[in-house]
Amino acid sequence: MSISIKRIYDGPDAQDGYRILVDRLWPRGMTKERAALDLWMKGIAPSTDLRKWFGHDPARFTDFANRYRAELDANGETVDELQRIILTHGKVTLLYAAKDPDVNHAAVLRDYMDERTSGNEPRDA
Repeated sequence: MSISIKRIYDGPDAQDGYRILVDRLWPRGMTKERAALDLWMKGIAPSTDLRKWFGHDPARFTDFANRYRAELDANGETVDELQRIILTHGKVTLLYAAKDPDVNHAAVLRDYMDERTSGNEPRDA
């Protein structure tokens, strides 16, 4: 089982596995064809208020990560759905539009889901 993150603008690759856009807003300038998504999970993204407060400011990242994790804890149904997808497909790539590969919500989500799914074996599809 593997969860990776990737900028949606980098384009699809055979190694991506199941491709999930985890942004609340559609990425600027991206067509559905170029995105090559399997799923768009708007509901797993940070709330609009949290996203605006964060503003991709590296100085706020630790606080942002803690607040986003709290939102994920409260969003059990959507998190459970993502967990089922990860366990079913084994290889999942979480796609995001942010420019910074380290200071973004997809990195927080990947780590959160890694912790949540560790020790679970993939189920048959």
